[in-house]
Amino acid sequence: MTSGRYAGGALFLAAAAIVAVTRPSRAQTAGDGFLFHRPLFTWGIHGGFDRAFAGSDVFTFVTKQLTLDRGDFSSATVGTTFALPVSRFNDIVFDIGYASVSRRSEFRKWVDQNNLPIEQTTSLRRVPVTLGFRHYLSPRGRSIGRFAWIPAARATYVGFGAGMMRYEFHQAGDFVDFQTRNVFYDEFVSKAWTPVLHALAGVEMSLGRAVMVTGEARYTWANGPMSPDYVNFHGIDLSGISIAAGLAIRQ
Repeated sequence: MTSGRYAGGALFLAAAAIVAVTRPSRAQTAGDGFLFHRPLFTWGIHGGFDRAFAGSDVFTFVTKQLTLDRGDFSSATVGTTFALPVSRFNDIVFDIGYASVSRRSEFRKWVDQNNLPIEQTTSLRRVPVTLGFRHYLSPRGRSIGRFAWIPAARATYVGFGAGMMRYEFHQAGDFVDFQTRNVFYDEFVSKAWTPVLHALAGVEMSLGRAVMVTGEARYTWANGPMSPDYVNFHGIDLSGISIAAGLAIRQ
């Protein structure tokens, strides 16, 4: 991964944090309704778009030989989050995500003996499972007496997490033996668990006492090993930037 990519990621997160730290006006400091206690947990689902960097040599090879671009490995993403408050401003967060894409392609410079395209399908699936920490930059609500807790209309946060990512890079179809120039059918797959890190910034907006709309930007770092099907390749870049929105429930 290049230093420019890390710098871009740092600028991205800095910008997101600046947006997140903006405090709401007095009219926005309370949501509708109240709970009889501080929330014991928050559970949410989200969906959005994950821009894959696709920066390693295996992506260089397939985009050079096949009618694919690095942007073809970006995809929709979905996930779920379970958060446990550990203090007024901090949560411990368990998170599972899923992003998958499949693209049809053909060799750019080769055709078969019948002058037809040599076609195949390439797919990439990523499933990060992480445990993280979330710090709120503004209060999530306020207690009234002993028995009522009023949620804020908006709360912003930043955070980070670490865990493992399950990935699968899979190709099936017709290929060219560059030494004999023969066309053959085959299937290649590389899949494994690999460490993953992420940093994030987000916002929660109350729709009532228990339901929230959420928005989050996340920068993910991951690099996985390649299987013997992809000999001579030096790992696979699984990093990316995602933007997601969703719904969450606090109880």
